[in-house]
Amino acid sequence: MKRRWILILIALIFVLAISILVSIAVGSTNIPLRTIAKIIVDHKRAFLSAEETIILQIRLPRVLLGILVGMALSVSGTTMQTLFKNPMADPYIIGISSGAAFGAVLAMRLSPTLVPLMAIVCAISTAFIVYNIAKVGGKLPVNTLLLSGIAVGYFLSAITSFMIFNSGEGLHQVVFWMMGGLWGANWDRVEIIILPICIGMVILYLFSKDMNVMLLGEESAEHLGIDVETLKKIMLIISSIITAAAVSMSGIIGFVGLIVPHIMRIMVGPDHRILLPTSALAGGILLVLADTMARTMGEIPVGIITALFGAPFFIYLLRSRKRLY
Repeated sequence: MKRRWILILIALIFVLAISILVSIAVGSTNIPLRTIAKIIVDHKRAFLSAEETIILQIRLPRVLLGILVGMALSVSGTTMQTLFKNPMADPYIIGISSGAAFGAVLAMRLSPTLVPLMAIVCAISTAFIVYNIAKVGGKLPVNTLLLSGIAVGYFLSAITSFMIFNSGEGLHQVVFWMMGGLWGANWDRVEIIILPICIGMVILYLFSKDMNVMLLGEESAEHLGIDVETLKKIMLIISSIITAAAVSMSGIIGFVGLIVPHIMRIMVGPDHRILLPTSALAGGILLVLADTMARTMGEIPVGIITALFGAPFFIYLLRSRKRLY
């Protein structure tokens, strides 16, 4: 089993490397792979050529940002599906996307430079509010958490819609952000989110065995020595943080955190020791390729591409579930 896991991981890493090269090479200016390799290996000069500027200052940070966002959404989606024991759960299920959108729209009305900061602050605040509404004593009922997330999400969406209605000339910018995209990528944005996302994914992986036990049910997990309530809090908090970090830099990109965990669960099974890392790699691959397609189609929001591919897969899941009844 472990040998098969290693082979799958190596294959995904290889595909990710190919995706990175393709994404850097393809665009309004196509750049040969030999030139890309030469520029990446030797670029320590005071003045960069046009091709070096395109690769090092535009495409490479965009690719790395796409990988981080794709990984964050996929790992968060995997965790949320385990937490809620619901295959339809995604990273935004507790209203994080609504909170991020509220913060982004508010920042656009006040100071557009604050969009990433306001998005992440409001997204994490939303998760905190939902958590406090849902908890009963020291416990966190999953059904109450879900309902609380839906209620808070709808409330924030209503406020956001009202602000959009009154945004006037800023409407186009607001809608564009909410569609999701990586056009604002730069090295500063990569540096801001790389640590919280990577540390968050490592923390979740450390609890991968406990997540496996959670699949047996909360009562069974408690009998086996798992502190279920603490584990649920950790899963919720870490997933919320990495999702908020991703959304703050990319806008709302749908379906990545929904379909990637399902695809990898079919390929590698439900064991989180392999499911989490493979979902992370597959999420990075998916978003890099989707963003490459979005760029070549005229810089359309990448959220449109993921929705075009994700929605049919979602319908397939629904039809598959119907056959079980």
